[in-house]
Amino acid sequence: MMEKATPRIVFMGTPEFAVASLDALLQAGFNVVTVVTAPDKPAGRGMKLTESAVKQYAVANNLPVLQPEKLKAPEFIAALQSLQADLQVVVAFRMLPEIVWNMPPLGTINVHGSLLPQYRGAAPINWAVINGEKTTGVTTFKLQHAIDTGNILLQASMPIGDNETAGEVHDRMKSLGAALLVKTVAGLVDGTIQEQPQPADEGQLKHAPKIFTETCQIDWHYTAAAIHNQIRGLSPFPGAFTQLHGKMLKVFECRYSNEAHNQAPGSIDSDGKTFIRYAAIDGWVNILTLQLEGKKRMAVADFLRGYRMEQA
Repeated sequence: MMEKATPRIVFMGTPEFAVASLDALLQAGFNVVTVVTAPDKPAGRGMKLTESAVKQYAVANNLPVLQPEKLKAPEFIAALQSLQADLQVVVAFRMLPEIVWNMPPLGTINVHGSLLPQYRGAAPINWAVINGEKTTGVTTFKLQHAIDTGNILLQASMPIGDNETAGEVHDRMKSLGAALLVKTVAGLVDGTIQEQPQPADEGQLKHAPKIFTETCQIDWHYTAAAIHNQIRGLSPFPGAFTQLHGKMLKVFECRYSNEAHNQAPGSIDSDGKTFIRYAAIDGWVNILTLQLEGKKRMAVADFLRGYRMEQA
């Protein structure tokens, strides 16, 4: 029989975003019996095996760790069943098979980085910024068959600043999500949360698919505001890019103006010392932080100290 205040929790997550939620559960006194995370992966020049951020945290806090290659593997299912978890919590992990998410009596809950049903998918923070949203938030919900469609448990909203990058939103959101998760688990345990089905109307929904290379290429025929949103929505990773003298130029930070001009979209203007700006269809996009192919990331003035803009 589950003790009222101490459900047995299995936590599933991989990146740094998930660490805040795992830490919040422990700080709140919840009983995390095991952590499930991605297998160690080769990374860096030496292709040395690297542990996920969640595994590093789990090991440092003496939590048992499971790292299944396949989530339907019989040995992993048996290991999960043996834990007799009351609840599973998923934050930035893989898609779970039904045999896994349907296992614990309290179900499996997910922390998602948007106000569902908006921005279902792999990259909700990026797409909210790319689309110029002024508000986003976090949703806790119960997992079911279709991705990000389960019953909503709790939500919390937060503003997005006009110049804020996806990375900055991410760093604020992980704390908001962690706090909402603790509130959600407590509410599930004491029975005070009313599950709310997500609206069935798919017509007005904005989606958040995985980011591909073509998403990152800047098209200067768009408005300056749209390009500004694209750049900050892909910063710091994977980074929006354009060309400078035939080389790839990643842009991480910019500002824009709707100053009229008669330049072709994509035309470059620079004083060679303090600024580089590109012509959009209705104004200029001023580059603040950039990285030229083969170089490191730097502020535009530092870049121009070692680069001659007049070169063809």
